[in-house]
Formats: sequence, C-alpha cells, structure tokens
Amino acid sequence: MSSRFPLLFSPLRVGTATIKNRIFFSGHGTRLAGGDRLVNDALIAYHNARAKGGAGLIITEVASVHPTAYLMGRTLQAYDDTCIPGFRKLAGTCHAYDCRVFGQLFHAGREIASAPDVTMPVAYSASDEPNERFHVVPRAMSRAFIAELVACYATAAARMVEAGLDGCEVLASHGYLLAQFFNPRVNKRTDQYGGSLENRLRFAVEIAQAVRPILGGRPLGMRISGAENGMADGLGAEETLDLCAALEPHFDYFNVTIGGSTTLGGSLHIAPSMFYEPGYVGPTAGGVRKKLNRPVFVAGRINHPEVAERTLASGQADMCAMTRGMIADPEIANKAQTGRVEEIRACIACNQACIGHNHKGLSVSCIQFPESGRELEYGTIPPATKRRKILIAGGGPGGLKAAAVAAARGHDVTLYEREARLGGQVRLAEKLPGRAEFGNIVENLSGEAERAGARIVLKTAVDAALVKKEAPDAVIVATGAMPRALDLEAGTEGAHVVNSWQVLTGQANVGGSVVIADWRCDWSGLGLAEMLARDGRRVRLCVNGYMPGETLQQYVRDGWWGKIQKLGVEVIPLVRLVGADSDSAYFQHTTNGETIVCENTDTLVTSLAPSSNLDLEDTLQGVASEIHVIGDCLTPRSAEEAVFDALKVAVQL
Repeated sequence: MSSRFPLLFSPLRVGTATIKNRIFFSGHGTRLAGGDRLVNDALIAYHNARAKGGAGLIITEVASVHPTAYLMGRTLQAYDDTCIPGFRKLAGTCHAYDCRVFGQLFHAGREIASAPDVTMPVAYSASDEPNERFHVVPRAMSRAFIAELVACYATAAARMVEAGLDGCEVLASHGYLLAQFFNPRVNKRTDQYGGSLENRLRFAVEIAQAVRPILGGRPLGMRISGAENGMADGLGAEETLDLCAALEPHFDYFNVTIGGSTTLGGSLHIAPSMFYEPGYVGPTAGGVRKKLNRPVFVAGRINHPEVAERTLASGQADMCAMTRGMIADPEIANKAQTGRVEEIRACIACNQACIGHNHKGLSVSCIQFPESGRELEYGTIPPATKRRKILIAGGGPGGLKAAAVAAARGHDVTLYEREARLGGQVRLAEKLPGRAEFGNIVENLSGEAERAGARIVLKTAVDAALVKKEAPDAVIVATGAMPRALDLEAGTEGAHVVNSWQVLTGQANVGGSVVIADWRCDWSGLGLAEMLARDGRRVRLCVNGYMPGETLQQYVRDGWWGKIQKLGVEVIPLVRLVGADSDSAYFQHTTNGETIVCENTDTLVTSLAPSSNLDLEDTLQGVASEIHVIGDCLTPRSAEEAVFDALKVAVQL
C-alpha cells in the first residue's frame, strides 16, 4: 500500500470479486478491433499495457448484445460465439498482472449515427422519440423484441463467462437504450414497460434477472449517468437517485458518470475537455453513494492520483476511473504506488487523439504519448545498437519527445532551444482562457527527456557553427513555424493589422472593435475571440470553414462555441480574407464569391496558415551528414503530429 495514497491502493470487494486497488480503466471506444468486430492482438496489447501498469480493473469497451446494437465502426460484438477466443486471450493477459476484467454489455438504442453499411439506421428505442444529435427517428420496440434482447444480454454474458472474464457491466449511461426506458420524457409507452418507475425499470430488471444466474456469483454492475447534464429532457440527479435505489437489489455496483449522447450539450461530458475541473463528477457520484449500500465507481476527469485519493477520501466513490490518464500514461498506477508521482504524464484533456481519433474513425492514441494504441509497433522500444551523438534544434513538443526517446534508447542527446523557455507554440495556446492546462505537455515531455539523460540548453540558437563545433552524428530539426506574411490582392493600406501571436504575447494593442480572420479553424480563433470578448471588445470571428474550431475535437469545439456565443461573438463562416482599410475588413464568401464587409473595424487580427521555419534545414545542408526534420518545420500541423514525427525518427536512430 502506498503511504501517500492509502485509499487508492487498498483492495475493494465487489460482489465475490476482490480488486487489488481502486483504479479502473473504464469502457471506452478504441476502434482497435478489426472489421470482424472481435478482440484482436492490437486491443489485447493496449489493455495489457494498462494491466501491466498497475490498473486494478479493466472494463472492456461496449460489446453489442445484438446486431442492432451497433454504435460505431469496429464496435465489439458479443452476440456470436466467435467473440469468445479474443475475450479469453484478453482476460488471460490481464490476469497475469492480477488485474480483473469485466465485460460491458451494450445496446445503443436510438443513439446511433449510421448502420454498419453506412446507411441511415433502423434504430430502436422505448418509443419513437427523435434523437436530436444524430437526427434519428427510432422505432418503438415490441414486447417480443424486448424479450429477445433480454435473452441476448444473457447469452452475451454467458460468452464472457466462458471466456474467463471476472464480471459484467450493463451500460445504461449517456442516454443509451436502458436510459431511454428510464426517462419518462423519452419512454412514452403505455404497456408494462412504460409509465410508472417500476415499469420503466422493468427491462433493466429483467436483464439483471436473466444475467445474474449465468455469472455464477461474478459481479454484475450498471453504468449510469448520475445526471444527464446538458440534455433539455435528460434525467435529473434526484430522478437518477430514485432509479438507483430501486435497482440496488439487482446490481453489485453502480458506475457513475454524467451527461448523455442525445444532445451536443450532453455529449460534452462523454469525454470532458480541460474546460471542466478534474474530478468534477465526484459530487454527483457522492450523492449516489450516500443513497446506496453498494460500491460506487466514478468517471470524469480524474487525471492524477491526487484527484483520485481526494475523491475516495471525501466519500464520493469507492473506485476511480483514470481512463484518459492511463491512455496518456499506462504506468500511472505503478508510478503512484512506488513514489514516482513526479514522473506521471498527466492527461491534459485536449481530446485530440483519444476521442478525437474515435470520431475520425481512427484508433485511439494520445498526443503526448503516441505509443498508446500502437503497442504492437511501439510498445517496446529497443535500446540503440550503437550509441550516437544527437543534436536537436527546437524545444517544442516534437523536439522534447525526440530527446526523451533517443536518450532513453541510450544515445548522447543535447537539445538546444533559442528562447528562455521550452514549449514553442504551446506557450501561446496556454495563454488562452481555460487552456493553461495545455502547457503541461511541455512539463511532461521535458521531464521525460531530462530523466532519460538528455541535456537541455536554453537561450541558444542552433546554427552551422554550433553544429560544426559539436559534430553530431545526426541533427533533428524541430524549429517549428512562424506567422505567414500577409499577401492580399486588395491590400491593407491604412488598416491596423496584427497577427494572433502578437496579441497572445502582448506585442499588439487591440482596438474596441475586432475582426478575427481565422483561416486555421483551430484553437487560436476561438481562443482569441473568447479572450478579446471577455476584455469587453466587440468581436467578429470570420472563419475559413464551416464553423469555428472545425479542426478541433467535437466536444472541445462545441463547448467553446457555446462560450463565445454567450459572450456575444458574431461568427461569420465560409469566408476568406481579401483586404482591409482604416475602417473595414473585406472577405469573400468561399462558395458564391460574394464580398462580405465588416465595417467599423478598429483592429484586424489574423490567424492564417503558418509558414514552416526552413532556415536551419537549408543552412545545414552540407554541414551535417544526417538531418531529420520533424513537426511544423516539416510542414505545419499540430502538436500531435510533431510528437509522433519525433517518435518515429527517434526509434530509427
């Protein structure tokens, strides 16, 4: 047991199962399964890393109990015996580290965007109440189909038992099928499955009664939203407490989260961004725990052992999901237990490569730790066969990751940064409202580099003379990008024009009426709009895309857009900047070519396509025998690509 985290590393009895600590990896979509929707080597390697890293419990991602229970591409299935070998191999792998594995039994109901063949789905629900987010009109389930699904939950659980899993969890959170039966604003049935609380719970109770004998004493839990925040017709906290109290005799634990998939506002809580405080779901879970005599699990931005221990000590929960925390750092539990807390790579809730990849149809990863989701390729990085001298130019995320990996492999690594602080453009992003946490990526990566033995030299620019003096075996150029110079046909004579970098670094005075020309459609336009609007300025955000933050993960973008709308920011989409003068900024609509004039403009702030910094790469031609270019100086992208570039280069050195 850890003296610093005595509760976190104490065992917990759940039903007949003992879990070695209070850290669990909650069910989440990984898209690591193949087209056959079965557990494969990639998914096993992914969970193996977390089991080896010290997790007490892994709850697998949703597994469909019926072909209509489709959620997204590569959703696991448990409605056919072909799923058993994969689950068996997964369980055996995790059991080797004394890590319990529960399966998650699932049906989405009306929460489905498309069918497996990418057509509009035939969705099923308690009633035919439409889904706002996916614009799906479901079909009300017949009593015969309800009975069929009850049997399917039981046979899916039987397959998980045969595979050797330690328990099962029924998913009733985030507005999915069972929650649709629970909610009287969605469940309009007039038969024995609608109306009274007892009737609305009948489907879930029948599932529990069918599944429990099959489990043979193994735990049966339920995941539920303690409150469907952000949903106009969602279940409130008091309603959920009544639900849980009535369901308590049928389940061994309750896994509490909040929010729901049905609306954009509710979906923000599925993977809450850094705009939400760490551990913010704790009070909601605490209300459930106070009401029940069952263990309560909680999920919601528990990104550090300190947050988890505090949650447990306050009586808010008995188990803490550190899911994105373990995506960012699979070793988070072991590090906390062995006193290496300062080595933890804390999740910053940027959502870019975890849920962001999911929404793009890609497999899970992490911008700080691209090894996540790629364990088969990068899970074990071999030491270098020959120690080499490596010089790295640039201390942004890419340069720091390259230094960390190359030094860990045994190379002699020195990183030079021309500024007094590490971080590159991260130091701009962290200045925006609510984005300070993004800066932690620099602290995390620089700590890794230094612990691996890399030397970091600040306030020193790399040039040909330095490279000749140091005579490295290889140079990694990670010098980033810079703001693009304006080149507009209509010109900007008489206009007050500044770029986003100048505003964020305090090098520009900004007038009372601001127009932001946002080509990038990322964090910069939204962040500047919020920052300047909070300063009391009139802000018009002119976006070269369908919406502000178009390139950001949906839950980050949508929440941010809601913020700037409240602040009175006017958004003008689908425009390109063509010119400016002393009073106005001129744009052209990107589809019809019409001119759009923003009059009464005091300051035009540009957030345009950055330009790669190619100077050092050009200078070193003929000076260094081996040059690798990564990140924005290769081509402008994001921190995720810079870090992944660095990993790929460093493992080849």
